[in-house]
Parts: sequence; C-alpha cells; structure tokens
Amino acid sequence: MKFLSVSTSAPRALLSLRVAGWLLDNPRLRRAAMAQRLAGQLLKQPARRGVVEAQSRLGLLLCQHCGSHRDRRIGQEFLRQAARAGDPRAQQALTGEAASFLS
Repeated sequence: MKFLSVSTSAPRALLSLRVAGWLLDNPRLRRAAMAQRLAGQLLKQPARRGVVEAQSRLGLLLCQHCGSHRDRRIGQEFLRQAARAGDPRAQQALTGEAASFLS
C-alpha cells in the first residue's frame, strides 16, 4: 500500500498571504514598521514559490517602504515577475516607477 504525501505548504502559503494582506490593508497597522516587517516575512516564501499576489504585494512593500538599494532591487524583480504573470497592480507600479525615473 502506497501513501501519498500531502503537501502542507499550499495551505500555509494561503494563510500567510491572507494575514499579510490583512496587515497591509488595515488602515491602522499598515503604517507600523513592525506590521510591515511581519507582512514582509509572511510574503517572502510564497513570493519565492511564484505566488503572483505575494510577489506583487512584497514587491510594492520593498519598493515603497525600504530604504536600501538592495531591497528596492529585489522588490523591483518581484514586481517584474508579477507583471509578467499579468498582475495589474504590479504593471501599474512598474509603469509609474518608470515615469518617476524619467521626470
């Protein structure tokens, strides 16, 4: 008798995505540095695994709220990946970012 291995990463990724979304969408919490840091940690694994919404949210978070060039570069790459997958929020962020570099 063979046993099928059940992956628990998909439900965990969905839960972390929902919690991170709640932290970033909550008007009171979204400005807190600790909430942003926690949301970033929650989004990191799903974004690396290719979850488009996580890539978009993490890319925006890194580009808008992190001061280092390294974090900004990583955020731009996540935004590019999400935009290639068709995420409108990432596409808008990249075109707006390109316009801000030109002016």
